[in-house]
Amino acid sequence: MSQRDDLIAKYAADIKDKFGESANMDLLTKVTIGLGPSIYNKDSSLVSGSDEKELETVKKNFLLKKLGMSDSPKLMEGVKKVMDAYGSSNKNKHRAVVYYKLTQHFGKESVYK
Repeated sequence: MSQRDDLIAKYAADIKDKFGESANMDLLTKVTIGLGPSIYNKDSSLVSGSDEKELETVKKNFLLKKLGMSDSPKLMEGVKKVMDAYGSSNKNKHRAVVYYKLTQHFGKESVYK
């Protein structure tokens, strides 16, 4: 298995463990590939759920730019909902998992078709 395949398997296990659901492997793979080399960097591969600046960056770079959504208060509500579901005690929130869950939350799977 490649390093990317290992990470995707790790993300799928995290989704199972933290959200209690089986990952849609096709969607998870596409979201992970879309993140490019950032998944291999410890700092850029994680999201800090308690850092408002970081959450704003998720909204701007992923929801607005990648998913093509229009800015509204619902976007940050969705980000915070996913962060809460991931667990506030969990310090290592994988960016790929957060983006995967946001894609599902907002029903934007078609972006990755």
